[in-house]
Amino acid sequence: MSFFKRLKDKFATNKENDEVKSLTEEQGQDKLEDTHSEGSTQDVNDLAENAEFEEIVFLLKNYRLPTEEELADLKKKLNYYMTLNPRVYKHFEEYVTDNVHPMTALRTSVSYIAHFDPNAEGESEEKILERSIRIQAKVASLVTAFARVRDGKEPLKPKAELNYAGNFLYMLRGELPTDIEVEAFNKALVLHADHELNASAFTARCAVSSLSDMYSGIVAAVGSLKGPLHGGANERVMNMLSEVKSVDQVDDYLDEKFANKEKIMGFGHRVYKEGDPRAKYLREMSRKITSETGRSELYDISIAIEKRMKEEKGLIPNVDFFSATVYHSMDIPHDLFTPIFAVSRTAGWTAHILEQYRDNRIMRPRAKYIGEKDRKYIPIEER
Repeated sequence: MSFFKRLKDKFATNKENDEVKSLTEEQGQDKLEDTHSEGSTQDVNDLAENAEFEEIVFLLKNYRLPTEEELADLKKKLNYYMTLNPRVYKHFEEYVTDNVHPMTALRTSVSYIAHFDPNAEGESEEKILERSIRIQAKVASLVTAFARVRDGKEPLKPKAELNYAGNFLYMLRGELPTDIEVEAFNKALVLHADHELNASAFTARCAVSSLSDMYSGIVAAVGSLKGPLHGGANERVMNMLSEVKSVDQVDDYLDEKFANKEKIMGFGHRVYKEGDPRAKYLREMSRKITSETGRSELYDISIAIEKRMKEEKGLIPNVDFFSATVYHSMDIPHDLFTPIFAVSRTAGWTAHILEQYRDNRIMRPRAKYIGEKDRKYIPIEER
């Protein structure tokens, strides 16, 4: 099921999901079929347009939106847990940061922060839920602290008056973000928070199905997201847009790509054959933020590419296409695009892990041997 359907299903009931029924392959696409209780649903457009990321964090774990008091409590905890142990800030200095991919740094540092969690191995539901909030808070600080240390700057601690999106931008850049920047970044976090059983979510569930701890599940998920076939698409979109200097160059650029049978990044989706419903929100935020920052031509180039791709190839932009210009317009380094994906997706990963714990069975797929049978041992001197 998609992120949006999953949100609807979670919002519809306070009961956890029923058991997974079967893993099938349909038209070359892995598909997980599962069942859910019937109930009322929340229109995802309401969430994308109105919800703060913190509300989605709560929703994914509790199957309902928080009350005002619950939201305030969650924000307070996230803000508190965002501050890292001094030794965690210090350990980034030990990296040869010029040569370390930010996702490698994130994978290592997520594992490291488990050392400073007194309840890292706690098994009660209350402790596991609290741990998920702790990890969600700290993953933002890990990404921003690494980026600042890499640039020779001091890491920053969060401000109490800022929400999660605002604090990420502040801790990364060292200046208070504008309202439109917070709005754009919040939408990006909401829209990337979860997306059914993609490779990283499945990896997280598989890891903890052995009843390993939540940190292990998140480290495994980060490792999966690091691969270029999963994360990193929006970074490659921005690299592509950087090669096109003006709207006038779009047709020549695409003609060459088409002639060489090269892939145009940010189009098509394995699940959404009729278009990615998340893209329209980031298209609008791209328009707003490029206008505010004096980079409207980036948006115009994107629209020209979108028009040509739809007319000639029948392909529609996915969520990565416009998120690239949103992040770029906020002066976020391109190699941080995938770690930001991880910051958002941690909300989904931890929710998947919680569901796995609640109704667990170790994942143990069977393998079918297709090699030669009935072979005999041959002495080494006769081989």
